[in-house]
Amino acid sequence: MSSAVQNPQKADFDTQRSEAFEARMVGALNEASMMLMTSLGHRSGLFDALEGAPPLTAEALAERAGLQERYVREWLGAMVVGGVVDLDAEQGTYRLPAEHAALLTRSAEANLAVFAQYIAVLGSVEDDILACFREGGGVPYARYDRFHEVMAEDSAQSVLPALFDHILPLVPGLMERLESGIRVLDAGCGRGRALMLMAERFPKSRFQGYDLSEGNIAWARAEVARKGLKNLTFDARDLSDFDRTTLEATFDLVTTFDAVHDQGQPLNLLKGIHRTLAKDGVYLAQDIKGSSHHHHDRDHPMGPMLYTVSCMHCMTVSLAQGGEGLGAMWGRETAERYFAEAGFTSVEVNELEHDPVNYYYLCRP
Repeated sequence: MSSAVQNPQKADFDTQRSEAFEARMVGALNEASMMLMTSLGHRSGLFDALEGAPPLTAEALAERAGLQERYVREWLGAMVVGGVVDLDAEQGTYRLPAEHAALLTRSAEANLAVFAQYIAVLGSVEDDILACFREGGGVPYARYDRFHEVMAEDSAQSVLPALFDHILPLVPGLMERLESGIRVLDAGCGRGRALMLMAERFPKSRFQGYDLSEGNIAWARAEVARKGLKNLTFDARDLSDFDRTTLEATFDLVTTFDAVHDQGQPLNLLKGIHRTLAKDGVYLAQDIKGSSHHHHDRDHPMGPMLYTVSCMHCMTVSLAQGGEGLGAMWGRETAERYFAEAGFTSVEVNELEHDPVNYYYLCRP
């Protein structure tokens, strides 16, 4: 029986609407819980251990994955009642259907378990975010132990596989110019994996990555040294004053991948990008697909998640720098206005079939 009770003081109380909302909230609690267990399944390697395996007991799976049986057994309980893993009750064995493995394992083309990690990572700063609700300010990058690691996994699925076949070809002739040798900057480069792919593919071009996070830059430099890339450098740099500190006409191509909206001073970054582009240069910006108006995002397929990520990371890390706090859902209308204010005279908006979450803006001086 539903716990929803009509309020006798309000004749317009809609009991059916209340009951429907109650059912939705209970469903959301279950699904959110499944995301935590999905994150654990990904990080522990349990999904990978189950992929392609014959039906396994909890003991056999624990041994296969090198984990503790009691925890594996409880995790399997969540996976069974959540409809992720099949159970043969008579045999006491568990199996991950191939149709599910295709969306939950590291060999999958689109591993949705990667995105489940955001729920746990963002939950870890809930107390900090609550304090900001009450006192203002923001939560700095340093409080997010794994966010950049998860972002790198995310990017490895959305950006890296599409970089050469879909993203860079948005700019006519760009692949040929990269082959011949141009100067490229990725601003807010994170761990720099897109730059590494380009530096390997186009040895005649020179690449530069800037990011605020010292940890990201240290990781990227170590990878560059390991790969022996001589045409790629990384620097830790606060881009809040990029409009004043960058050299003019330095780069032929500038890229940002979901990086503008969480900057402390996003307009300064964009003005700096405009300033540092050569006359015939192009700025390629991937950023979140959405509107600058809440009511236009009601039907967004990932709206609740993106607003949550925005509130609990993108917006707050900007505010922690004394910044603007645009947030991930700054929207196309605001983005186009900022590009114009930064001095770009031509802005082309593209969408890619493989990526329902982002727009791809081509901006020219």
